[in-house]
Amino acid sequence: MIISASRRTDIPAFYSEWFFKRIKAGYVLVRNPMNIHQISRVKLTPDVVDCIVFWTKNPKPMLERLDELKDYRYYFQFTLNSYAKDIEPNVPSKDKEIIPTFKLLSDKIGKERVIWRYDPIIINQKYTAEYHIKYFERLAHMLDGKFGKCVISFVDYYKKNAANFRNNNISELSIKSIRQIANAFSEIAERNNFTINTCAEEIDLSEFGIEHGRCIDDTLIEKLTGSKLIIPKDKNQRDECGCVESIDIGLYNTCLHECKYCYANYSRNTVLSNYKKYDIDSPLLCSSIREEDKITDRKVKSLIDSQLGFGDI
Repeated sequence: MIISASRRTDIPAFYSEWFFKRIKAGYVLVRNPMNIHQISRVKLTPDVVDCIVFWTKNPKPMLERLDELKDYRYYFQFTLNSYAKDIEPNVPSKDKEIIPTFKLLSDKIGKERVIWRYDPIIINQKYTAEYHIKYFERLAHMLDGKFGKCVISFVDYYKKNAANFRNNNISELSIKSIRQIANAFSEIAERNNFTINTCAEEIDLSEFGIEHGRCIDDTLIEKLTGSKLIIPKDKNQRDECGCVESIDIGLYNTCLHECKYCYANYSRNTVLSNYKKYDIDSPLLCSSIREEDKITDRKVKSLIDSQLGFGDI
């Protein structure tokens, strides 16, 4: 089993204490976002967890506790964009905190386990294609070889983020802008010795050396485990998404970054209300068990192919 922590919120930045409590307890409860009274109990013991994939804009609260994950394999999808407070209002200073944190994390666990995400790329009067090209190169230089792969995506329009799009004059990118950015980014990547993949994008950018990626990446996880995995593509994601199956333990409407492009927060009031329910001792994130809830044990197992390890090849 692969744990996703989490596409729905930033667990490392805001809920790491809760997460480590869940690791110690050996299980977590997760509400079904499509049926909130349906709860799954998911084991978190090393014998069934093949890898944990963290998604974050600021893993600093976790850095001094990574030794508590010594029995687990894991890697980080680390988002570092060039936006100011108008788009990412609650993300700490990139220069003073986020970039030093990125480099320290890379030094601790190795650059192959820290994936730089520059996403989503949005366009408006301030954040033009030329702006992104300039600051992507600047960030690549500042990260100073502490990563080997970058993941990019281009912003998608959802009904739930439509108001933020209008208020910030954000528009979907034209094919021309996408190709302009891809061409420039690929040249920057070549000069700085890293590769670029896209996340859940239909457009083919392979002529620029940019391939379709898998954020929940079975190839990387096989390298971390030293074993072959038996795991299908995640059928719950969009067709363009290349990720393999995982179980997400997060909760929508709980991320305090409040980024204007976010698909995981529908309402600021709901986010603040949910955060008031945060209890590090609860098996549920920002929630508690209600009388009408139904809890079932989710059947989970290791996905490692016991018939074949890389050592046998």
